[in-house]
Amino acid sequence: MPAAQEVAAAPVLGTPRPDNGRKSLGRPVVRLVVTDPELGEREAFPLKPIDMNRVLKLFEDPFSRDLVERHVRVLKKVGRTYCNGIFLKDLPQIMKILNICAARAGDHTEYIDPMCDIVKLWGLPFLKERMSDEAMYAQDVADSFSQLGCLMRVPSSLLRIQICKSIANFYNAEMTNQQTDGFQPTSIAYKIQMAEVGGMAETLVLSLTLLENQLQEKIALLKVLQLFSNSIENCKLMAKAQAACRICSRLNDTDPSGQVLFRSSEILWNLLENGPKEEIINQLSNIECIYALKDSFVRLLTNGYRHYDRQLRNDLLVIATLIAENNCSPLVESGFAKQLILFATFPEVKSHSPLVKSLKLLHKHEDFEMKKLLLNMMVVLAKDLSTVQLLSDGKAVLALFNYVKASEKPGIHDWPAARFEDLQLHAIATLSTVAPLLVEDYVTCQGNTRILLFLEWCSSQDGFSGQGNCFHGTGGRGNKHAQMRYSLRLLRAMVSIGDEGVNQDLCDQGAISQLLGLLKKSLADSSGKDNSILLEIQSDILIILSSLCENDTHRKELFGSEGVDVLIRLLKMDPSKFYSGLGHNKLLFCTLDSAWSCIIGCFTSEDYFLEKEGLFIILDLLALNLKNMNNLLLGILVEFCDNPKTIPHILTWRGKDNETVPKLLVRLWKQEEEELGVRRDSYGRIVDAERPLVGQFQEEQQVVPMPANCFSVAIMEVAENIRAKIYSVFSRLGFENLPGLSALDYVTLSVISRYLDFKVGEVWSEIRAELNAEDIKPVTSDYEALEVIEKSTENIGKLVATHQTEMIENHQQMNLQEEQQKFAEIKANHKQSEIVLKTWDKFLARTSNYEALKKAKRLQEKSIESSRPKARPQNSTFHSTQIANLNTTVPGGHVVTVESTPSKLIGGPLADTDLALKRVPIRGGALQKTQSVKLLK
Repeated sequence: MPAAQEVAAAPVLGTPRPDNGRKSLGRPVVRLVVTDPELGEREAFPLKPIDMNRVLKLFEDPFSRDLVERHVRVLKKVGRTYCNGIFLKDLPQIMKILNICAARAGDHTEYIDPMCDIVKLWGLPFLKERMSDEAMYAQDVADSFSQLGCLMRVPSSLLRIQICKSIANFYNAEMTNQQTDGFQPTSIAYKIQMAEVGGMAETLVLSLTLLENQLQEKIALLKVLQLFSNSIENCKLMAKAQAACRICSRLNDTDPSGQVLFRSSEILWNLLENGPKEEIINQLSNIECIYALKDSFVRLLTNGYRHYDRQLRNDLLVIATLIAENNCSPLVESGFAKQLILFATFPEVKSHSPLVKSLKLLHKHEDFEMKKLLLNMMVVLAKDLSTVQLLSDGKAVLALFNYVKASEKPGIHDWPAARFEDLQLHAIATLSTVAPLLVEDYVTCQGNTRILLFLEWCSSQDGFSGQGNCFHGTGGRGNKHAQMRYSLRLLRAMVSIGDEGVNQDLCDQGAISQLLGLLKKSLADSSGKDNSILLEIQSDILIILSSLCENDTHRKELFGSEGVDVLIRLLKMDPSKFYSGLGHNKLLFCTLDSAWSCIIGCFTSEDYFLEKEGLFIILDLLALNLKNMNNLLLGILVEFCDNPKTIPHILTWRGKDNETVPKLLVRLWKQEEEELGVRRDSYGRIVDAERPLVGQFQEEQQVVPMPANCFSVAIMEVAENIRAKIYSVFSRLGFENLPGLSALDYVTLSVISRYLDFKVGEVWSEIRAELNAEDIKPVTSDYEALEVIEKSTENIGKLVATHQTEMIENHQQMNLQEEQQKFAEIKANHKQSEIVLKTWDKFLARTSNYEALKKAKRLQEKSIESSRPKARPQNSTFHSTQIANLNTTVPGGHVVTVESTPSKLIGGPLADTDLALKRVPIRGGALQKTQSVKLLK
């Protein structure tokens, strides 16, 4: 056979083995399929198979231990036999042989080359005879992969590199192998899965310690780990072996090719993306890792000049940002945080540091991305209070305020217009986090003046058109909404810290009137359309105004009627928009908060608000029964009740179905108690006189002793629900002679009127329970006082329950009387109908029965005669008023009233009733036409 056609044989099922007078061992004869590229045909060559059990016995036999040359020949034969791939069933024996050779390789280097040949076979697909072989030998395959990783312990560069190459071939879909009759190759996914099950990734990470000074071997291993890190399961195994710490701490190892840094950063990135993120960040929060990361980043930033260097530099900066999110990371101790702030403020702030002396940012995309990453790094660092002084020393506020200025003509800045807008918005967003921590620097930089001037430019018409291409520029294309949005966020962050100097400076510069002008302009821009950006702008303006005007009457006067008109316009918002998802509900909350902070407390503003029927709008919103808004609305209502002009407005208001405010408040009280699980009967009567206000959730909570400065459950409950506010409103309105209340409403009102007494008793009950929990026994006088208070609360509960019972009984009695009266009225109506019917029956009897008519006539005459006086004056002439022989029972006279025949007897108005020309038929029904009759002459 030519040398070009000599190929190692792979066993296949084929011709049976010759007998030779002995019993067959049952192993099949193999046949090799060889493809000759020159001949273009396939030829099969039989090859005697290898009994791997005998081979294993040869290596394990202590008497053949020194037969190294024979061992090497057998290993080479095994390599040639399985050149197409290893059988799944032979993997355990081959792996045992390799482990034996690995143990002897230190004394006999002859084993290395044949071991490399066999290890190379691991890069080929395994061969299976049946489809079930994969599941049957799965555990053996996983164990073999685990032991293959352990072979990295052999101090042979050739073997280690070959192991890495074979493992890397797992992911090579183009790997081809010679076809073998009767066997099928396993899939790539099967080998990858078995490697995960065998924990090969963890083993290889642990072997990194052996390769610290072996550059080529380390690069080969990092390449394998980079492939492994694309799997979630492998990332978990690598994290278990402290892969992040081991790899990051060696980033600065000497490597002229730069592959160590590149592949290490890729592995760290994949670990953070696919592995347990918190665990990986904790591993990287190591002083050695931070130093290595800092040195690598600074070296790439100052000395890198290639596109590859800039990309790798940004990748390391992203990893550093993720580490900085961990508050326990030693970024400050290592000096890395100070350097990052220095780079972030360059070139806006001049520095004599040698790190930035020759540094220059180009208009490259990577430099632009790095600038944004550094701005984001400042936001992350600001969360750690230990970096505040570093930010102040680095003049971070001054550097960021360099971008808070009107956008000029394109090309006037170092950055193009679109990128400058992106950096501008990003810088303002960064200021929202950094500036509240550095108030002195903010004041020194005249931050209020800069922001107000920038807001004035945002509201002007100068032809500027935003690009809106970046994340922060959402909704800002063709306008300045994005700049206004983030400027107001910055202003909101500054006024929220409550620094009186900053707030007073804003008011002195006319911020209130300017903000009201912006609010009216944004309302005009948003009329007829819903825009989430404009809604957020309006909400931020209202929050700023609330923070400025709260607790300051003079500022509330500056808010004045102009602000009241704007608030009333916002309060008239369509309720159907509250749940649109665009921010209308947030805007309504901010509007109500502004009404509370900017109007209440200033009598002129309150009166103007009442004059514009603002209180009616508040009550209309309360009638909508919005769960998350009722508390705020009732709080505003309570505060307004201090104005004596408010009570008439409250009593005048009418809601749906003519509902009054007392009726509405009672309904809200019942609903609140139902949600709290307060025990009441069907009429709203008190069930538990000892704890009449306690709900189910409060009952389930155990009394826990707390310090005196902590609120108990009974006190917290006052702020968490609306019952206290409803009681406060009724305290202003009174508890009697309220319009629109029914008797059952007064049953509930009796509980409301005693709310304060019940709450005081509930608090004392908690005090006593805490004393018992702490095993503290009060002195006799205190004990007696507690007993009296508890008994008094219980008596009040019983008294209210008795009063409620009386009201319910009176209500039921009144209902019963009304029912009887109604029944009597119905009965009287029915009796009158019976009299009318009886009269009609008598009338019919007189018209149809002559005897009845005569009897009625006699009775009538008798009645008339009895009504006449018996004694007659003398010399008087009597004139009879009756007509003789008259057969009627009605009084006679010149005018006779004839009752019409009912329509049901004549067939209705459409029936022909010409009785003079027709004859009435005998059959029943309406009058019908008959044959014409001849007129008598």
